[in-house]
Amino acid sequence: MVVLSCKNIEKSYGIDVILKNITFSINEGENIGFVGENGAGKSTLFKIISKQLDADKGDIFIDKNKKIGYLSQHLSLNSDNNIYEEMLSVFQELLDIEEKLSNLEIEMNKPYDHENESYHNKIIKSYTSLTDLYNHRGGYTYKAEIGKVLKGLGFTEDHYEKCINILSGGQKTRVALCKLLLSNPDVLLLDEPTNHLDLDAIEWLEEYLSIYKGTIVVISHDRFFLDSVTNQTYELINGQMEIYNGNYSKFVELRKKRNEEKEKAFVLQQSEIKRQEEIIDRFRSFNREKSIRAAESRQKALDKIERIDAPSKNHKIHKINFDVDVKSGNDVLFAENLRKTYGDKLLFENVEFEIKSGDKTALIGENGRGKTTLFNIIMNKITADEGFVSLGKNVEIGYYDQEQSNLDPEKSILEEVWDSFPHMATKDVRNALAAFLFRGDDVFKKVSTLSGGEKCRINLLKLMLSKSNFLLLDEPTNHLDVMSREAVEDALMSYDGTVLVISHDRYFLNKVVNKIHELCQDGMKSYLGNYSYFVEKKKNPNRFQDEEQYEGKTKTQIKNEKKKSKEEKKLEKQKELETKNLEAEILAAETKIEELQNLLCLEEVYSNPLKSEEITKEIKVNENLLERLYEKWEEII
Repeated sequence: MVVLSCKNIEKSYGIDVILKNITFSINEGENIGFVGENGAGKSTLFKIISKQLDADKGDIFIDKNKKIGYLSQHLSLNSDNNIYEEMLSVFQELLDIEEKLSNLEIEMNKPYDHENESYHNKIIKSYTSLTDLYNHRGGYTYKAEIGKVLKGLGFTEDHYEKCINILSGGQKTRVALCKLLLSNPDVLLLDEPTNHLDLDAIEWLEEYLSIYKGTIVVISHDRFFLDSVTNQTYELINGQMEIYNGNYSKFVELRKKRNEEKEKAFVLQQSEIKRQEEIIDRFRSFNREKSIRAAESRQKALDKIERIDAPSKNHKIHKINFDVDVKSGNDVLFAENLRKTYGDKLLFENVEFEIKSGDKTALIGENGRGKTTLFNIIMNKITADEGFVSLGKNVEIGYYDQEQSNLDPEKSILEEVWDSFPHMATKDVRNALAAFLFRGDDVFKKVSTLSGGEKCRINLLKLMLSKSNFLLLDEPTNHLDVMSREAVEDALMSYDGTVLVISHDRYFLNKVVNKIHELCQDGMKSYLGNYSYFVEKKKNPNRFQDEEQYEGKTKTQIKNEKKKSKEEKKLEKQKELETKNLEAEILAAETKIEELQNLLCLEEVYSNPLKSEEITKEIKVNENLLERLYEKWEEII
């Protein structure tokens, strides 16, 4: 059953066409992921569907019996309410029923008057009906549901009384998401729902949506989230919609195959068009009536061909290559007994860890635990209350700041990059900017006018040009579209240096990192593996027994040592056998020499110069062999 459909939707801003001929239908119970580069029109389409924005052309159908709930990136909350009051506002109908039931209870508790029996019966009937309605609409469970959703998205009871107007932007986003989930709409429109959620909250949301009975349409750059929640993928590219059956990973596979087929069909048609045009030109060159008619006939046929459009190209960052100028020593970083507090709040203590050259390590932990603070301690921007951090030989840090605080808002894009790398030629700076999608007059835009994604690209470019051998990356994929995230991942995977990264992007963590450090209040826990390994290990500590510590060694290390011991014993046996064989060969050579020397003592031999010379040569050969055998025997023993 179709719950939502769009037909030939178009939207432009001036000469910029955002959406053109967008047509699709969504059935009840489907979970759709909207993907596309930043600025492709995904949020615009959501606003049109939710009737916050009018389309220039086209029609939208929404089942009149279905309620649509929209979580946008721009929130509307009652700033005078506290968090719990904002949740209660979702259940205003139940609150009204509660008030009516309370008033009816007051009436029912009054002394019974036989003369007003009909009135009393009416009160009882109304109370019974309202109680049934209250029960049917979740009156006895809604408070538990509020608690479940608030807890799942990271709020404790201590937060309930906090006023909306003092919350951070991220907290307000979570409050809005809580309200939306509690309202239980038939169609959920979610625009970047995982922004500002920590990993625990994201995983809770995935589980919640996996059993959600309605229809879900989600815009997200979180590919792991898309894989978990969606079963279809709609890609907006160059203002048009392309539909794929499958989650994000399946979409990547199908899109590659589809693009290859489109490219092949386009190339073949262009080749055929060129061949026909050459034939037409040749016929016309004959300048005869018959050949001109043939040329015109072919031209008409050629004009009727439905031309295949050139395959759409995604505009993404390309040519990213994180090079290293100077290679660091094997020991990159060592931290011991770190402790940090802010006021009365303890962020962490007893933190100890090390980073080796070539490690690609993720630093994860709950929001507010102090991950960015730890980065600042490593860079000596702030001081730990206790403990110390030591950097290894030739370590050069390159830092990516998720807040983009290292950018000067008054500079142009060109100035921001050029001032950081004044030795570069103008042409080289412009080429580097072009590779990061800053072309033409765009390079003269002020940093203050740029979007989060554009600022992100500037910092990534500066990081690439720095050629540092130790990258500290604080949420490097935030604000990047999916295609650009893939380019960054590929660059980091081929990077020869060392990486320590803070990220909530689980797809990124699975693809890039091989170690995970979990920052906790009472110390650091380390895991050898990617994010999926970490999750499995947390759920089932006995799953990967080979990596467990045993008497200071992992079972893998013990297994390897046993294997090494076995190999050593095998080599020792081989050595004994080889020695035994050599000694046998030595004995045979000595015996042969002795036999030959005895032959030289015979009259028939020493009286025959030719025979004597022949045996002497043979003795020499065996003596040489014996010498080599002794040398080999000495090497073995």
